[in-house]
Amino acid sequence: MARVSCVQKNLFTLLPCGEDGSVNPNQEITGKLKGKFYNLKLEPPVVGDYVKVITNEYGDALIDEVLPRKTAFKRPNRSGHSEAFVKNLLEETIASNFDYVFIVTSLNQDYSENRIARYVSITLQTGAKPVVILSKADLCDDVDLKVEITKAVCDKADVIAISSLTGYGIENLEPYMQKDKTIALVGSSGVGKSTLLNTLNGGSLMKVNQIRDADGKGRHTTTYRQLFQLENGVWIMDTPGMREIGVLDMEEGIDETFSDVTCLFDQCKFNDCSHTNEPGCAVLAALKDGTLSDERWQTYQQLHQENEWGKAKMMQIAKFTRQYQKNRYQGWNL
Repeated sequence: MARVSCVQKNLFTLLPCGEDGSVNPNQEITGKLKGKFYNLKLEPPVVGDYVKVITNEYGDALIDEVLPRKTAFKRPNRSGHSEAFVKNLLEETIASNFDYVFIVTSLNQDYSENRIARYVSITLQTGAKPVVILSKADLCDDVDLKVEITKAVCDKADVIAISSLTGYGIENLEPYMQKDKTIALVGSSGVGKSTLLNTLNGGSLMKVNQIRDADGKGRHTTTYRQLFQLENGVWIMDTPGMREIGVLDMEEGIDETFSDVTCLFDQCKFNDCSHTNEPGCAVLAALKDGTLSDERWQTYQQLHQENEWGKAKMMQIAKFTRQYQKNRYQGWNL
Protein backbone atom coordinates (compact mmCIF):
# COMPACT_ATOMS: atom_id res chain seq x y z
CA MET A 1 0.00 0.00 0.00
CA ALA A 2 1.11 3.57 -0.67
CA ARG A 3 -0.22 7.10 -0.43
CA VAL A 4 -0.31 9.44 -3.42
CA SER A 5 1.75 12.57 -2.73
CA CYS A 6 1.86 14.18 -6.15
CA VAL A 7 0.07 13.91 -9.50
CA GLN A 8 1.58 15.26 -12.71
CA LYS A 9 -0.38 14.17 -15.77
CA ASN A 10 -0.09 10.37 -15.88
CA LEU A 11 2.72 10.03 -13.35
CA PHE A 12 2.07 9.53 -9.64
CA THR A 13 4.54 10.03 -6.82
CA LEU A 14 3.84 7.45 -4.12
CA LEU A 15 4.89 7.19 -0.47
CA PRO A 16 5.03 3.55 0.66
CA CYS A 17 3.13 2.61 3.82
CA GLY A 18 4.36 0.28 6.54
CA GLU A 19 2.43 -2.70 7.87
CA ASP A 20 0.84 -0.44 10.50
CA GLY A 21 -0.35 1.97 7.79
CA SER A 22 2.19 4.67 8.63
CA VAL A 23 3.52 6.63 5.67
CA ASN A 24 7.24 7.04 5.09
CA PRO A 25 7.81 10.63 3.87
CA ASN A 26 11.46 9.98 3.06
CA GLN A 27 10.91 7.21 0.51
CA GLU A 28 9.29 7.84 -2.85
CA ILE A 29 8.44 5.65 -5.81
CA THR A 30 6.92 6.55 -9.14
CA GLY A 31 3.74 4.86 -10.24
CA LYS A 32 1.53 4.54 -13.30
CA LEU A 33 -2.04 3.34 -13.67
CA LYS A 34 -2.84 -0.19 -14.66
CA GLY A 35 -4.67 -0.54 -17.93
CA LYS A 36 -7.99 -1.28 -16.24
CA PHE A 37 -8.27 2.38 -15.15
CA TYR A 38 -8.46 3.32 -18.83
CA ASN A 39 -10.40 0.29 -20.06
CA LEU A 40 -13.07 0.55 -17.37
CA LYS A 41 -12.92 4.37 -17.19
CA LEU A 42 -12.21 4.28 -13.46
CA GLU A 43 -11.55 7.51 -11.60
CA PRO A 44 -7.78 7.91 -11.21
CA PRO A 45 -6.11 8.48 -7.84
CA VAL A 46 -5.70 11.98 -6.46
CA VAL A 47 -3.38 13.47 -3.90
CA GLY A 48 -4.09 11.93 -0.50
CA ASP A 49 -5.44 8.64 -1.83
CA TYR A 50 -4.26 5.33 -0.42
CA VAL A 51 -3.68 2.86 -3.23
CA LYS A 52 -2.73 -0.77 -3.71
CA VAL A 53 0.39 -1.03 -5.83
CA ILE A 54 2.35 -3.70 -7.64
CA THR A 55 6.00 -2.83 -7.21
CA ASN A 56 8.56 -3.25 -9.96
CA GLU A 57 12.25 -3.17 -9.12
CA TYR A 58 13.08 -2.45 -12.75
CA GLY A 59 10.68 0.42 -13.37
CA ASP A 60 7.56 2.27 -12.29
CA ALA A 61 5.13 0.65 -9.88
CA LEU A 62 1.62 -0.11 -11.12
CA ILE A 63 -1.37 1.34 -9.27
CA ASP A 64 -3.91 -1.47 -9.03
CA GLU A 65 -6.70 -0.03 -6.88
CA VAL A 66 -7.78 3.14 -5.08
CA LEU A 67 -8.83 2.36 -1.52
CA PRO A 68 -12.04 3.88 -0.05
CA ARG A 69 -11.76 7.57 0.72
CA LYS A 70 -12.51 8.98 4.17
CA THR A 71 -13.12 12.46 2.78
CA ALA A 72 -12.91 13.94 -0.70
CA PHE A 73 -12.85 17.50 -1.94
CA LYS A 74 -14.59 17.85 -5.31
CA ARG A 75 -15.55 20.54 -7.76
CA PRO A 76 -17.44 20.65 -11.06
CA ASN A 77 -15.05 19.96 -13.92
CA ARG A 78 -15.89 22.29 -16.79
CA SER A 79 -12.61 21.80 -18.63
CA GLY A 80 -13.10 18.37 -20.17
CA HIS A 81 -14.98 17.23 -23.22
CA SER A 82 -16.92 14.07 -23.72
CA GLU A 83 -16.35 11.65 -26.54
CA ALA A 84 -18.89 13.60 -28.59
CA PHE A 85 -16.96 16.82 -28.01
CA VAL A 86 -19.70 18.27 -25.87
CA LYS A 87 -18.67 20.42 -22.94
CA ASN A 88 -18.57 18.38 -19.76
CA LEU A 89 -19.75 19.27 -16.26
CA LEU A 90 -18.60 16.22 -14.36
CA GLU A 91 -17.27 16.23 -10.84
CA GLU A 92 -13.52 16.32 -10.42
CA THR A 93 -11.94 15.04 -7.22
CA ILE A 94 -8.95 17.19 -6.31
CA ALA A 95 -7.88 15.87 -2.89
CA SER A 96 -8.84 13.12 -0.45
CA ASN A 97 -8.38 11.74 3.06
CA PHE A 98 -7.92 15.03 4.90
CA ASP A 99 -9.00 15.92 8.44
CA TYR A 100 -9.18 19.71 8.16
CA VAL A 101 -9.65 22.14 5.30
CA PHE A 102 -7.87 25.45 5.78
CA ILE A 103 -9.89 27.95 3.74
CA VAL A 104 -7.40 30.77 3.27
CA THR A 105 -8.62 34.21 2.23
CA SER A 106 -6.71 37.44 2.66
CA LEU A 107 -8.00 40.55 4.36
CA ASN A 108 -7.48 42.72 1.30
CA GLN A 109 -9.51 42.96 -1.91
CA ASP A 110 -9.77 39.15 -2.00
CA TYR A 111 -12.10 38.98 1.01
CA SER A 112 -15.50 37.67 -0.06
CA GLU A 113 -18.22 36.38 2.27
CA ASN A 114 -19.86 34.58 -0.65
CA ARG A 115 -16.70 32.67 -1.57
CA ILE A 116 -16.04 31.72 2.04
CA ALA A 117 -19.60 30.38 2.34
CA ARG A 118 -19.03 28.29 -0.80
CA TYR A 119 -15.87 26.70 0.54
CA VAL A 120 -17.39 26.04 3.96
CA SER A 121 -20.49 24.45 2.41
CA ILE A 122 -18.40 22.13 0.27
CA THR A 123 -16.10 21.26 3.17
CA LEU A 124 -19.01 20.40 5.46
CA GLN A 125 -20.35 18.09 2.76
CA THR A 126 -17.08 16.10 2.86
CA GLY A 127 -17.28 15.53 6.62
CA ALA A 128 -14.02 17.36 7.32
CA LYS A 129 -13.70 20.35 9.64
CA PRO A 130 -13.60 23.75 7.91
CA VAL A 131 -11.20 26.33 9.33
CA VAL A 132 -11.33 29.79 7.77
CA ILE A 133 -7.92 31.44 7.84
CA LEU A 134 -8.09 35.22 7.38
CA SER A 135 -4.55 35.95 6.26
CA LYS A 136 -2.61 39.20 5.91
CA ALA A 137 -4.16 40.67 9.05
CA ASP A 138 -1.38 43.26 9.03
CA LEU A 139 -3.08 44.85 5.98
CA CYS A 140 -6.46 45.22 7.71
CA ASP A 141 -7.54 47.96 10.13
CA ASP A 142 -10.64 46.16 11.43
CA VAL A 143 -9.50 42.56 11.95
CA ASP A 144 -11.82 41.82 14.87
CA LEU A 145 -14.83 43.07 12.91
CA LYS A 146 -13.92 40.88 9.91
CA VAL A 147 -13.58 37.86 12.21
CA GLU A 148 -17.02 38.45 13.71
CA ILE A 149 -18.58 38.95 10.26
CA THR A 150 -17.03 35.71 9.03
CA LYS A 151 -18.22 33.80 12.10
CA ALA A 152 -21.73 35.12 11.48
CA VAL A 153 -21.58 33.98 7.85
CA CYS A 154 -20.23 30.51 8.68
CA ASP A 155 -21.08 29.55 12.24
CA LYS A 156 -20.04 25.90 11.66
CA ALA A 157 -16.45 26.87 10.84
CA ASP A 158 -13.60 27.97 13.06
CA VAL A 159 -12.34 31.43 12.09
CA ILE A 160 -8.78 32.56 12.77
CA ALA A 161 -7.06 35.78 11.66
CA ILE A 162 -3.31 35.60 11.13
CA SER A 163 -0.36 37.44 9.69
CA SER A 164 2.52 35.30 8.47
CA LEU A 165 4.58 38.49 8.23
CA THR A 166 4.24 39.54 11.89
CA GLY A 167 3.29 36.20 13.44
CA TYR A 168 -0.08 37.52 14.62
CA GLY A 169 -2.53 34.69 15.44
CA ILE A 170 -0.25 31.86 14.30
CA GLU A 171 -0.38 30.28 17.76
CA ASN A 172 -4.15 29.79 17.34
CA LEU A 173 -3.45 27.17 14.66
CA GLU A 174 -1.69 24.86 17.12
CA PRO A 175 -4.80 22.72 17.93
CA TYR A 176 -4.91 21.59 14.31
CA MET A 177 -1.20 20.89 13.96
CA GLN A 178 -1.28 17.29 15.19
CA LYS A 179 1.11 14.61 14.04
CA ASP A 180 -0.22 12.46 11.17
CA LYS A 181 -3.28 14.68 10.70
CA THR A 182 -3.84 15.91 7.13
CA ILE A 183 -4.75 19.49 6.26
CA ALA A 184 -5.94 20.56 2.80
CA LEU A 185 -5.31 24.18 1.85
CA VAL A 186 -7.71 25.91 -0.53
CA GLY A 187 -8.16 29.50 -1.61
CA SER A 188 -7.60 31.94 -4.43
CA SER A 189 -4.20 32.84 -5.79
CA GLY A 190 -2.15 35.28 -3.77
CA VAL A 191 -3.97 34.82 -0.45
CA GLY A 192 -0.84 33.62 1.31
CA LYS A 193 -1.10 29.81 1.32
CA SER A 194 2.55 29.27 0.45
CA THR A 195 3.71 31.92 2.91
CA LEU A 196 1.58 30.30 5.63
CA LEU A 197 3.16 26.91 4.93
CA ASN A 198 6.64 28.38 5.15
CA THR A 199 5.73 29.99 8.46
CA LEU A 200 4.26 26.80 9.93
CA ASN A 201 7.35 24.83 8.93
CA GLY A 202 9.80 27.44 10.18
CA GLY A 203 11.54 27.59 6.83
CA SER A 204 11.19 27.84 3.08
CA LEU A 205 8.99 25.10 1.62
CA MET A 206 7.08 26.77 -1.18
CA LYS A 207 7.87 29.45 -3.73
CA VAL A 208 6.04 32.72 -3.03
CA ASN A 209 4.80 35.13 -5.71
CA GLN A 210 3.81 38.74 -5.28
CA ILE A 211 0.22 39.94 -5.69
CA ARG A 212 -0.77 42.68 -8.10
CA ASP A 213 -1.26 46.03 -6.42
CA ALA A 214 -4.08 47.01 -8.78
CA ASP A 215 -6.61 44.41 -7.73
CA GLY A 216 -4.98 42.49 -4.88
CA LYS A 217 -5.08 39.24 -6.85
CA GLY A 218 -2.14 36.92 -6.99
CA ARG A 219 -0.27 34.97 -9.59
CA HIS A 220 -0.50 31.19 -9.38
CA THR A 221 2.35 29.77 -7.29
CA THR A 222 1.40 26.11 -6.90
CA THR A 223 0.90 24.49 -10.32
CA TYR A 224 0.08 20.95 -9.24
CA ARG A 225 -1.36 19.27 -6.19
CA GLN A 226 1.12 18.09 -3.65
CA LEU A 227 1.17 16.26 -0.31
CA PHE A 228 4.11 16.69 2.01
CA GLN A 229 4.90 16.48 5.70
CA LEU A 230 5.97 19.37 7.89
CA GLU A 231 8.71 18.94 10.45
CA ASN A 232 6.09 18.52 13.19
CA GLY A 233 4.58 15.49 11.41
CA VAL A 234 1.49 17.23 9.99
CA TRP A 235 0.59 16.33 6.41
CA ILE A 236 -0.25 19.25 4.14
CA MET A 237 -2.10 19.24 0.81
CA ASP A 238 -1.39 22.33 -1.21
CA THR A 239 -3.76 22.85 -4.13
CA PRO A 240 -3.43 25.24 -7.08
CA GLY A 241 -5.03 28.61 -6.47
CA MET A 242 -8.61 28.72 -7.71
CA ARG A 243 -10.30 31.97 -8.65
CA GLU A 244 -13.74 30.46 -8.16
CA ILE A 245 -15.19 27.24 -6.95
CA GLY A 246 -18.54 25.91 -8.05
CA VAL A 247 -21.24 24.20 -6.06
CA LEU A 248 -22.57 20.84 -7.18
CA ASP A 249 -24.83 18.47 -5.25
CA MET A 250 -24.06 20.28 -2.01
CA GLU A 251 -27.52 20.75 -0.50
CA GLU A 252 -26.61 19.35 2.91
CA GLY A 253 -23.44 21.42 3.14
CA ILE A 254 -25.25 24.60 2.13
CA ASP A 255 -28.09 24.01 4.58
CA GLU A 256 -25.65 23.25 7.40
CA THR A 257 -23.70 26.43 6.66
CA PHE A 258 -26.94 28.42 6.66
CA SER A 259 -28.68 26.59 9.50
CA ASP A 260 -29.93 29.92 10.87
CA VAL A 261 -31.78 30.44 7.58
CA THR A 262 -33.20 26.94 7.19
CA CYS A 263 -34.55 26.89 10.76
CA LEU A 264 -36.84 29.78 9.77
CA PHE A 265 -38.59 27.62 7.17
CA ASP A 266 -40.31 25.52 9.85
CA GLN A 267 -41.71 28.70 11.37
CA CYS A 268 -43.53 29.80 8.22
CA LYS A 269 -47.31 29.66 8.28
CA PHE A 270 -47.50 27.61 5.07
CA ASN A 271 -45.49 24.43 4.40
CA ASP A 272 -45.03 25.37 0.74
CA CYS A 273 -44.01 28.96 1.49
CA SER A 274 -41.89 30.47 -1.30
CA HIS A 275 -40.61 33.21 1.04
CA THR A 276 -41.60 35.95 -1.40
CA ASN A 277 -44.98 37.46 -0.40
CA GLU A 278 -46.91 34.95 1.71
CA PRO A 279 -48.45 36.12 5.01
CA GLY A 280 -46.85 34.57 8.06
CA CYS A 281 -43.51 34.01 6.33
CA ALA A 282 -40.77 33.78 8.97
CA VAL A 283 -38.05 34.61 6.45
CA LEU A 284 -39.72 37.85 5.38
CA ALA A 285 -40.29 38.74 9.02
CA ALA A 286 -36.60 38.11 9.83
CA LEU A 287 -35.54 40.24 6.86
CA LYS A 288 -37.84 43.02 8.00
CA ASP A 289 -36.66 43.12 11.61
CA GLY A 290 -33.00 42.70 10.65
CA THR A 291 -32.34 39.34 12.32
CA LEU A 292 -31.57 38.01 8.82
CA SER A 293 -29.55 40.23 6.51
CA ASP A 294 -30.44 40.68 2.84
CA GLU A 295 -26.88 39.69 1.89
CA ARG A 296 -27.04 36.38 3.77
CA TRP A 297 -30.43 35.48 2.34
CA GLN A 298 -29.27 36.33 -1.20
CA THR A 299 -26.11 34.26 -0.75
CA TYR A 300 -28.15 31.28 0.42
CA GLN A 301 -30.47 31.57 -2.56
CA GLN A 302 -27.60 31.99 -5.00
CA LEU A 303 -25.77 28.90 -3.77
CA HIS A 304 -28.91 26.79 -4.01
CA GLN A 305 -29.62 28.12 -7.50
CA GLU A 306 -26.10 27.17 -8.59
CA ASN A 307 -26.54 23.76 -7.02
CA GLU A 308 -29.82 23.15 -8.87
CA TRP A 309 -28.34 24.40 -12.14
CA GLY A 310 -25.39 22.05 -11.76
CA LYS A 311 -27.60 19.03 -11.08
CA ALA A 312 -29.79 19.88 -14.08
CA LYS A 313 -26.75 20.09 -16.35
CA MET A 314 -25.48 16.77 -15.03
CA MET A 315 -28.83 15.16 -15.88
CA GLN A 316 -28.71 16.63 -19.39
CA ILE A 317 -25.18 15.34 -19.94
CA ALA A 318 -26.07 11.90 -18.61
CA LYS A 319 -29.11 11.75 -20.90
CA PHE A 320 -27.08 12.84 -23.91
CA THR A 321 -24.31 10.36 -23.11
CA ARG A 322 -26.77 7.47 -22.83
CA GLN A 323 -28.35 8.39 -26.16
CA TYR A 324 -24.97 8.83 -27.82
CA GLN A 325 -23.75 5.45 -26.61
CA LYS A 326 -27.02 3.81 -27.69
CA ASN A 327 -26.76 5.32 -31.16
CA ARG A 328 -23.13 4.36 -31.46
CA TYR A 329 -23.88 0.81 -30.38
CA GLN A 330 -26.55 0.58 -33.06
CA GLY A 331 -24.01 1.67 -35.63
CA TRP A 332 -25.43 5.08 -36.37
CA ASN A 333 -23.05 7.54 -37.97
CA LEU A 334 -23.24 10.71 -35.88
